[in-house]
Amino acid sequence: MTNETTNVTVNQGSKSKMRAKEITFISLMGALAAVLMLFKFPLPMMPPFMDFDFAGVVEIVGGLMFGPVAAVYIIIVKILLKMVMMGSTSIGTGEIQNVLLSCAYVLPAVFLYRRNKTKKMAIIGLLLGTIAAIVVAILTNLYLIIPFYANLAGMTVEDIIGMCTAVNPAVTDMTSFVILGIIPFNVIKYGGSSILTMALYKHLSKPIKKFINN
Repeated sequence: MTNETTNVTVNQGSKSKMRAKEITFISLMGALAAVLMLFKFPLPMMPPFMDFDFAGVVEIVGGLMFGPVAAVYIIIVKILLKMVMMGSTSIGTGEIQNVLLSCAYVLPAVFLYRRNKTKKMAIIGLLLGTIAAIVVAILTNLYLIIPFYANLAGMTVEDIIGMCTAVNPAVTDMTSFVILGIIPFNVIKYGGSSILTMALYKHLSKPIKKFINN
């Protein structure tokens, strides 16, 4: 066996080991995101079926580090483990919505950052991801998730609006639901996740990459 062949074999083995570590760590990030969903909580005056959690921070950090495929994998692992641990209180519609919004938030930021890995591009990506998540939240709530859930649960859209009115009397119709419910909730959720990501990313990414590369 020549030295060249030996080097190729060693390099392939090293790459395989790094890849295995990367897949394992990405899976662990999905599990961590699922655990964070256990610590969800409602926000004052917001729709009672919208819960705040910090799982998005894990998803976006994983995506920025390992790419869009890894981000989607983390999101799917999170939802599957959440279903195993907690089941569904929304006949599956909340989980579908979570996947849609998580992808809408994470993927724009990841694609932009991987084209140009600078702090400025990360901020722009997170801002665009937050805006994308808000737009998708409005469209899916109005035309997909809420009508679908209401139909499955034997309710009407007016019944769901009534649930929101109970916690915020200013919410009386779909327009006020969007303005006073969907938009501010998602600004807080994804804006907060973005701020935390910017604060934590460098501190987390360096030791994680060092672990995977060693």
